[in-house]
Amino acid sequence: RTLKDSVEKYLENNPQFAKEYFDKKLRAEALTAAFEANVDIKDTASFKDVNAVLESAIIFELVKELQKPENMEQALHKVLQRVALIIQADRLSFYMCRGRNGTLELATSLFDVTPTSKYEANLVDPQTEIVFPLEIGVVGFTATSKKTQNVPDVSKNNKFSDFVDKQTGYKTKCMMTFPLMAEKECLGVVMALNKIGAEHFTPEDEALFHKYMNFAQVVALQHYTAYMWNVESRRSQVLLWSASKVFEELTDIERQFHKALYTVRTYLQCERYSVGLLDMTKEKEFYDEWPVKLGDVEPYKGPKTPDGREVNFYKIIDYLLEGKEEIKVIPGPPADHWALVSGLPTYVAENGFQRMKKEAVDETGFVIKNVLSLPIVNKKEEIVGIATFFNRKDGKPFDEYDEQITEALTQFLGWSVLNCDTYDKLNRMEWRKDIAQEMLMYQTRCTTDELQSILVSEKFDADPEDCDQKEMYKLLVNNVNGENLYLFSFSDFPVTEFDLIKAGIRMFFELGVVEKFKVPAETLTRWMYTVRKGYRAITYHNWRHGFNVGHTMFCLLQTGKLRKYYTDLDAFAMVAAAFCHDIDHRGTNNLYQTKSASPLARLHGSSIMERHHLEYSKTLMGEESLNIFCNLQKRQFENVQHLFDVCIIATDLALYFKKRTMFQNIVNATEPMTDEKEATAFVSNNPIRKEIVMAMMMTGCDLSAITKPWEVQSKVALMVAAEFWEQGDLERSVLDQQPIPMMDRNCAEQLPKMQCGFIDFVCSFVYKEFSRFHKEIQPMFDGLNNNRAHWNELAEVYNAKMKAIEDEKKKLEEEEAKKAGGGGGEGGKSKTCTIC
Repeated sequence: RTLKDSVEKYLENNPQFAKEYFDKKLRAEALTAAFEANVDIKDTASFKDVNAVLESAIIFELVKELQKPENMEQALHKVLQRVALIIQADRLSFYMCRGRNGTLELATSLFDVTPTSKYEANLVDPQTEIVFPLEIGVVGFTATSKKTQNVPDVSKNNKFSDFVDKQTGYKTKCMMTFPLMAEKECLGVVMALNKIGAEHFTPEDEALFHKYMNFAQVVALQHYTAYMWNVESRRSQVLLWSASKVFEELTDIERQFHKALYTVRTYLQCERYSVGLLDMTKEKEFYDEWPVKLGDVEPYKGPKTPDGREVNFYKIIDYLLEGKEEIKVIPGPPADHWALVSGLPTYVAENGFQRMKKEAVDETGFVIKNVLSLPIVNKKEEIVGIATFFNRKDGKPFDEYDEQITEALTQFLGWSVLNCDTYDKLNRMEWRKDIAQEMLMYQTRCTTDELQSILVSEKFDADPEDCDQKEMYKLLVNNVNGENLYLFSFSDFPVTEFDLIKAGIRMFFELGVVEKFKVPAETLTRWMYTVRKGYRAITYHNWRHGFNVGHTMFCLLQTGKLRKYYTDLDAFAMVAAAFCHDIDHRGTNNLYQTKSASPLARLHGSSIMERHHLEYSKTLMGEESLNIFCNLQKRQFENVQHLFDVCIIATDLALYFKKRTMFQNIVNATEPMTDEKEATAFVSNNPIRKEIVMAMMMTGCDLSAITKPWEVQSKVALMVAAEFWEQGDLERSVLDQQPIPMMDRNCAEQLPKMQCGFIDFVCSFVYKEFSRFHKEIQPMFDGLNNNRAHWNELAEVYNAKMKAIEDEKKKLEEEEAKKAGGGGGEGGKSKTCTIC
């Protein structure tokens, strides 16, 4: 009894010791009952720290809670309730750390949690959350330093801010904080306020607080991991689908944006978004400036984009994703349109940055709760549009991860504008080409008067389209004497260019292809006249050269008996291609085009001029009034185009050396054949051999001037040389290069020598092999050899002249040497050394 009295007396005299003792020794059963889910806790003032038995039960309960598929706030709420009870805190709160607009901030997520408070009451609505930067308060310092804080008296702590107390009316006395981390990133801060029944939290409270915050840490980390997986998944889907749709549509930026944005709408997780497209005009038309300069209209004083454009949205595409999906396209939206009224898109367009700004309810009843707006920037760093996203679906404000997803989308859209720009440039180039082609056709196409000059209207007293085709055929056939056309020695010099057009038309009649392939007389005449006008008035590669090549092809087929290898359509195409083979020649060769980096050289990688002639020829085929193959079937027409390819490209001498061996093999194979049918079948039954012979025929036609009578050939050679010298002059003046001797007019006296070299190295093989192939072509080889003899005579004269000059020069040098050596008395004296 005495002992009991003394103990009671001691406890009464030492209340603080009694309090601490019973706090520690409070029986476990009472606390266990307090934590049962079905017990309504009325009073928590008597429940203090737990003993080891109860602590294991609480931990087990929290582990079970972590396994439930709840959101982060619900799981954290249960942890905070138990922590509030264990450490006897008046209330706990959770502040989420997030980034927006490149700045970290803290926002209330769970506020004023007590052991008995309801989750719904503690969950903070995004519209009423308290937001402050990390520079404010102990909570902000905890997030920045990533260290726990125990502040026994906030009035003595210089980092404490009463910012929240002023908004809530609460009085904070002491506090503990704990940062929830994901490696080095702070996810949020848990704050415990005001110890119940004491002035501050003890070290034991702090230890328990830290221990149970591990559960909060696990909850936050689980949520963060799942959220980041969701973010990365959505971002990858956004990029994947937007890329897919962007490359489906290259024609129009609006359709491109619409396809991409509509496809990825489910991954954006917002209720509504809109795209405002900015006018890309940097300078107004001069007539739009007149009213401003006259003072009739106020000058523009609004914001401008970083590159100086007025902020003018010419179209808005609005996507409503909640309820019934709806898409609206608003062309020329007014400045007070709901998507622009907040000023946010204009702000973004002006400076290229995004910012958050809440907005009022619009006229349709849609409530704007939170907004994310980003610029769509192209590769030139120009803002082409603004993407604005409204109301995140979970009600929370957009965060930095939403910014990352939408920024990835808008960046991709901005870069993809390059596709549309490129496509637009290609279209514009195509349109310019069509316009230039139309202008060219207008200038070169045979006019009605020119047509009438050949299809003489006086004979019919009617326009060509009203005349009978057979009558016009007779007129065209009788326009010129066709007998001379069968001679390899035919000279165009006595014939006018106008009569050469008639002669060209006559050759098609001689081939028998006009009536067979139903070529309209008017079309044939227009085509031949247009081809003549397509040749430029240059020294050698002019219409006369084009005609001569076409005529030689006609002679090889008819006089040279090579037609037996080809069909009538082949012959038709070959002669037509020969007439066109140098159309629009500029008087310079492929090498000059490459050196001067001309547009033709950039367009065609090889056989530059030949490919240009081919394109020009096919352009004529594309004109209905000029297409002499208009009545062919599709397959026949495709065959004709292929033969044009073979014939015209074959005139590139760079290809001649590749095909000569193949041609020689054909000649060697047919020469021993005694049966003409066998030899004919050997070539005509093999398309490749036919094309090889055809290509060599084009080379023989192109070089045929070298086989003409000397009176003709000598004049033509001077014309060729003159054109080469003109190119040499251009190389000196434009390219600042020394031309090769063939192009150098200072080496004109070497022309006979160069002609002999050209005949020996290039021409001789062609006509020698053709004379072996068909004896009817022997006159061309004979003409070549005759001209070679004449050039050799001139070359010998030149060589003799040069030898005489060299001998005279050498004689003078010897005389000078004798004078320098004292009159030549010392015959053995060195001519280069002097002994002093």
